[in-house]
Amino acid sequence: MADERLIVALDFHKMEDVKNLVNELGDSVIFYKVGMELFYSVGAGVVDWLKTQNKKIFLDLKLHDIPNTVAGGLCSLMNLGADILNVHAAGGFTMMKTAADKLREESAKAGIVKPKLIAITILTSINQNDWSGLGYDSLKISEQVVRFAKLAKDAGLEGVVASPQEAKLIRENCGKDFLIVTPGIRPAGSDINDQSRISTPAAAIKNGANYLVVGRPIRAAENPKLAAENILAEIK
Repeated sequence: MADERLIVALDFHKMEDVKNLVNELGDSVIFYKVGMELFYSVGAGVVDWLKTQNKKIFLDLKLHDIPNTVAGGLCSLMNLGADILNVHAAGGFTMMKTAADKLREESAKAGIVKPKLIAITILTSINQNDWSGLGYDSLKISEQVVRFAKLAKDAGLEGVVASPQEAKLIRENCGKDFLIVTPGIRPAGSDINDQSRISTPAAAIKNGANYLVVGRPIRAAENPKLAAENILAEIK
């Protein structure tokens, strides 16, 4: 069985590209991320198609609005059947708690399995210079990431999205059952692209990550299936 800890990012805007990659990866990969680029292009149909292929789905739409709007939006998305949904922790405790409570309530009413709800902490593309430019000179990124993670846990969320560089701190502060999803994964020798706070697959797992989100190192590889299998081997 495929190792569910690898989530492959489907950062495309055409279903044809999605199908080509999923079919090429075959049974090697079971978990896929559907983000804004793809969802805004092809809509919910991509989730439906992935489910027909018996794949798991992280629907990465990063909701951030007033509490009731986010809660309502998540309940609409819940009906698509994704396994993981997310919001921005910067929306605050009330937004996250309202969303988590409503999702739990509505999934129970509908008699369906509630998707995991996780929170974005600080995007992995942001470095310390970007962070200081936002006016946070006195606070390290890692400190704010941990603060967001603890806030998300207190609000009833199951986990967070964070850089692999902060995974160990989150694990220490939020316990063994808290989910940590880490983008910014780059196997040795890969291009960094627009990421800043990155790590290798092995280091991310060692630091406490549950799931690794990998996009370009697999999509852009000459042999995507081999690239995915090499990452899976490193995870194991």
